[in-house]
Amino acid sequence: MSIEKITLGAGCFWCVENIFARIKGVVSVTSGYADGDIINPSYEQVCSGDSHHAEVVQITFNPAQLSVEQLLTVFFAIHDPTTLNRQGDDIGSQYRSTILFHNLAQQEIAETKIAQLHDQQCFENPIVTLIKAENNFYSAEDYHQDYVTNNPENKYCQLVVAKKIQKFLSEFAHLLKDENLMDEAS
Repeated sequence: MSIEKITLGAGCFWCVENIFARIKGVVSVTSGYADGDIINPSYEQVCSGDSHHAEVVQITFNPAQLSVEQLLTVFFAIHDPTTLNRQGDDIGSQYRSTILFHNLAQQEIAETKIAQLHDQQCFENPIVTLIKAENNFYSAEDYHQDYVTNNPENKYCQLVVAKKIQKFLSEFAHLLKDENLMDEAS
C-alpha cells in the first residue's frame, strides 16, 4: 500500500483534524505546527505569533482511496482561504491558510486547484492560501490530538467547530469512513 502525506493549515487545528480524520482513505491526522523558526515550539510560542509557525494538520492518506484533489476540495470548503492570517474570530499568522506539499505532484495539484477556484469565481475575494514545501513539522502537545472528540464540553468546540463539522457532513457524506460518523458532530 502506497501512503502519502500532505500538511494543511486552515485555522484552528482542532476542527481541521476532526474533519479529515472522518474521511475514507485517511490513515491518520496529526495536529501540529509547521513552517516556523523555532524547533519543537510550544502551543504558547505558536499563539504568540513570534515562532512564525502555522497551526496545521499532517494527513497520512492512501492515494488509491483518496486523491490529493479530493483532500483539497474538502480543505477549501471548510475554511475561508481569502482571509489573511485569520479564520473567523481566530486572528494571527498561526491561523493562515496554507498547503505544505510533500512532493511536486501535490504542488502542481494545489496550484491547479486554486486556479480552478479562481476561474470559477468560487470566492468573492482572492485566495491567499500559501503553497510551500513542507517545512519543520512538529506534533502539537498530546492534549491537542483528537481534541474535539476528547473535549465535547469545550464551548469553542460546541459553538465554532460543531458548525464546521456539520457543514462538512452535509457536503461530503460520500467521503465518510463510516456512516455512523455523521451522527457524531460534536
